[in-house]
Amino acid sequence: MAKQRLLSDWLPTTKKEMKIRGWDSLDVIIVSGDAYVDHPAFGAAVMGRLIEAEGYRVGILPQPNWRDELQDFKKLGKPNLFFGVTAGCMDSMVNHYTAGKRLRSTDAYSPGGEAGYRPDYATTVYTQILKDLYPDTPVIIGGIEASLRRVTHYDYWKDKLMPSILVDSGADMLVYGMGEQPLKQVLSLVSKGVPFHSLKTIKQTAVMLPKEEELPKGVHWNTIELASHEECLADKLKYAANFKHVEQESNKQYADRITQVAGSQRLVINPPFQTMKEKEIDASFDLPYTRIPHPRYDGRGAIPAYEMIKFSVNMHRGCFGGCSFCTISAHQGKMIASRSEKSILKEVEELTELPDFKGYLSDLGGPSANMYKMKGKVQSICDKCTSPSCIHPMVCHNLDTSHTPITNIYKKVDENPKIKKAFVSSGIRYDLLVDDYNKSDETKSLNAYMEQLITRHIPGRLKVAPEHTSEPVLRVMRKPAFKHFHTFKKKYDRINQKNGLNQPLIPYFISSHPGCEMQDMANLAIETKDMGFKLEQVQDFTPTPMTVATVIYYAGVHPYTLKPIFTVKDSNQKRDQNKFFFWYKKENHAWIKNTLHKAKRPEMIRELLEDHVPKQRDFRQGKDLVKGKFAGGKSKFNSNTKSKRKDKEEAVQSSNPKARGNRKGKRRG
Repeated sequence: MAKQRLLSDWLPTTKKEMKIRGWDSLDVIIVSGDAYVDHPAFGAAVMGRLIEAEGYRVGILPQPNWRDELQDFKKLGKPNLFFGVTAGCMDSMVNHYTAGKRLRSTDAYSPGGEAGYRPDYATTVYTQILKDLYPDTPVIIGGIEASLRRVTHYDYWKDKLMPSILVDSGADMLVYGMGEQPLKQVLSLVSKGVPFHSLKTIKQTAVMLPKEEELPKGVHWNTIELASHEECLADKLKYAANFKHVEQESNKQYADRITQVAGSQRLVINPPFQTMKEKEIDASFDLPYTRIPHPRYDGRGAIPAYEMIKFSVNMHRGCFGGCSFCTISAHQGKMIASRSEKSILKEVEELTELPDFKGYLSDLGGPSANMYKMKGKVQSICDKCTSPSCIHPMVCHNLDTSHTPITNIYKKVDENPKIKKAFVSSGIRYDLLVDDYNKSDETKSLNAYMEQLITRHIPGRLKVAPEHTSEPVLRVMRKPAFKHFHTFKKKYDRINQKNGLNQPLIPYFISSHPGCEMQDMANLAIETKDMGFKLEQVQDFTPTPMTVATVIYYAGVHPYTLKPIFTVKDSNQKRDQNKFFFWYKKENHAWIKNTLHKAKRPEMIRELLEDHVPKQRDFRQGKDLVKGKFAGGKSKFNSNTKSKRKDKEEAVQSSNPKARGNRKGKRRG
């Protein structure tokens, strides 16, 4: 029977709710750009519940109105300790705008999916308001927007370099990454009477100091001085060179402190905490969440992001894939923090008690669904590693890729009589399941996992992300060669056929990624057509802060080699690359014919727009078995392709490849 909830089961969002609890003031007030959903997938709820568990009075100020007399920012009063500010679960600019910089009409983190409930650059706007209203009250910023803008970064929407978000916002402290560990330390120190302004050496935090002030002592960290913000503005290569240090220190278990001058101030980024232990991450997920939105949203429409995850279970954090375009490792870390089996099964049981649960779990997953419990075989090797990826250009020999723990979880969830079906909707790393790429001794566990996944946990189709077909582009992306996707598809189709199942494979692809030229997209279209795909899950590359691909987009060079890499920036050219995804649409045929005629590639027109028998390819040799046909993504689209390819390959191979405006809208009542 579903539990009857009281208003006091949620953290207070109004004075009335504070009075229900008998509180006349709050110790901490969290300001969020998202609607308040009391669920472990929403960062403001996690931080609020953690602060509550530490014995403090905490309230949530969700999506305050920043355009009126600012009454929302005043209604909970002034906190005794500090404000915490987050833009929400997404960077507010990614939330607001498409890759083509068009304003989105919806917001998945707002009631009814309605747009207009948060400003552009929400973290900065909220913080500036709070510092104006309460100049003596400390403000801590966190969440993905603050985390990924903690150092000089390229902003795609302003098309310029911006300094650390601490500079523009005026916040007193920035917590980067997953915030439980640093926040607990902040609370412990301020509760003991330590002045907030003296909190300069807490791990996984960043602060601004006067440039001439001596760096804080009492720690045993080495310090890396980055090129200043002003130097980065003057020299793109210095900005690019900075990123290598930022990425490496973000992923190390024992990292160095980073500093960077910006104007008259010095940014100090302290090293991250080590990866959370099982007990720590369990404690975060086991907090007393109601797991449903606050009643204030009743009658205002569903919150789409919540509807998507309401019956899902996140089993771990982090990702060791290191993809060039992805921000997961920059925020959650490269090392995997896995929950215990007991904690996961406990959450599954709690979900079955929700009032509208019908017996179906929408997802048993994580950032990459099949990285649960994976770690280094010898931790001391990992402790010294500076590689951004554990699986590119090959699977690390020290990585334990056993899928037995996650397979066992799937089976135990299946055994719960209240569960009709538990789906895996998170994307999986298919390359970990391909024997000729993951050459470990885990073949038995990989095959057992695939059998369990395909026969029991696919919601009609399986999502995977090869991202491209061109090997040079894939190397820039830090993704495996496309031949491994072919191997995976054969294995996937074989298991489906053996079990009498018809479950399509849905691949994701990206256009206009750094390193990608028009011929790469033409080849991608032909390659995927030959495999029987009409692509749906596609996107145009969007430069977001704190990724290798964004550095390349802005600086024109790879940050690890400082060698040039071609990147499409013109909006028309970006649209043209994207058109090749949709070769099957008649409205694109004339454009495709004209483009390929100009490139003197009439045979590609026949390949793409005329029906033909799919070719058999020998991917070990990279050649077609049918003489004279287009081969494996390697074409001479123009006379300079070969030399360009060589330049790009050298740029990537010589790196250390181991080492995502205020807007108008209706306001709620």
